[in-house]
Amino acid sequence: MQVREAAAGDDIAEYVRALGRQARDAASVLAASDSGIRSAALKAMAEAIRQAAPQLQEANARDLAAGRENGLDEALLDRLALDGSRIEAMATGLEQVAALPDPVGAIENLNPMPSGIRVGRMRVPLGVVGIIYESRPNVTADAAALCLKSGNACILRGGSEAQHSNQAIAACIATGLESVGLPRTAVQVVETTDRAAVGALITLSDLVDVLVPRGGKGLIERIMREATVPMIKHLDGICHCFVDGAADLDMAERVVVNAKSQRYGTCNTLETLLVDTRVAAELLPRLQARFDELGVEVRGCEQSRRLVPSMTPAVDADWDTEYLAPILSVRVVDGLDEAMAHIARHSSGHTEAIVTSHQPSAERFLREVDSSSVMVNASTRFADGFEYGLGAEIGISTDRLHVRGPVGLEGLTTQKYIVLGEGHIRE
Repeated sequence: MQVREAAAGDDIAEYVRALGRQARDAASVLAASDSGIRSAALKAMAEAIRQAAPQLQEANARDLAAGRENGLDEALLDRLALDGSRIEAMATGLEQVAALPDPVGAIENLNPMPSGIRVGRMRVPLGVVGIIYESRPNVTADAAALCLKSGNACILRGGSEAQHSNQAIAACIATGLESVGLPRTAVQVVETTDRAAVGALITLSDLVDVLVPRGGKGLIERIMREATVPMIKHLDGICHCFVDGAADLDMAERVVVNAKSQRYGTCNTLETLLVDTRVAAELLPRLQARFDELGVEVRGCEQSRRLVPSMTPAVDADWDTEYLAPILSVRVVDGLDEAMAHIARHSSGHTEAIVTSHQPSAERFLREVDSSSVMVNASTRFADGFEYGLGAEIGISTDRLHVRGPVGLEGLTTQKYIVLGEGHIRE
């Protein structure tokens, strides 16, 4: 697979604009296509990926070699790697999306009006989706699957560290599209590694309908500054758990330990624990012992450290930090109101949880905490499209418009009003 590099004199902006024009044309074809055809394309892509496994591993080996030469750390190399099981997982993921219910064309709330007309809303694709992501080449297949199933054309710009892998996957995607008669331009993977392509894509507001940035904070901050295309995104995952004074402490220990340590590098991992002063003296030593076993550094407020002196002193910056690491900040609070005030001040709007057996406190927390996911007696690690029954997700949104929380197929659609009449005229 040849990777397009930006040669001298290449007009990157015009190249990206050409991708946009082709995507816009393809979006019209997809909007008129049958759901069964789109699902068949996904199944054909899965088969193409299985058949091309040797070529995918060869392309990935080139990316891994370049990554080692460029000093990528082991965690990033692991995210980049495609072995046989990950290739099979990509293929299986395409088939799973193909089997999901298609939201496109669904009509909701079709009601008669006093005039005699019937008014409802129909789900339709967004149009052209631009997705910018880093490291994981499997995102190429996942994003293509979700966009195609929901009737959207997409332009995918992966990280330069995965360029050969992404282009090899793109070839399989094109094979699947063409096998059922859909345009290969329905899914386009940007071929150039020039960073100017990102700048061109995020300002292509006449041809791209929405952006989905997936990557590190630096990437998303840049897109937030420069984009003229609307976005579905979240910046940080500073997730909180409040252990209420009426909590079952065995439950609290299970939930907190899982929320922090089940995985460290995800956006739904617990970063700040708030503990009611009524149970802090009993709970915090228990949690410290568990986290000592797991190698988690606990950074506590002054009151926490009076109860557990071995905690590292917390500083103001800890309350606003997404660690993505085995580090947890802890603060003792005087009840629900103080806990919710801390969350309102420091949350990134991603996911918050309360552990309590007091139903009125649970109801207040659900009603008053303003984040994309709010949980009672459950680990923040459940904030995920698969766990929410969406089948898959393209990302998490902490925005309020047009979708919030894990974004699945329905989140990649919008609605239009439809009106049914029988010659009705307005008097």
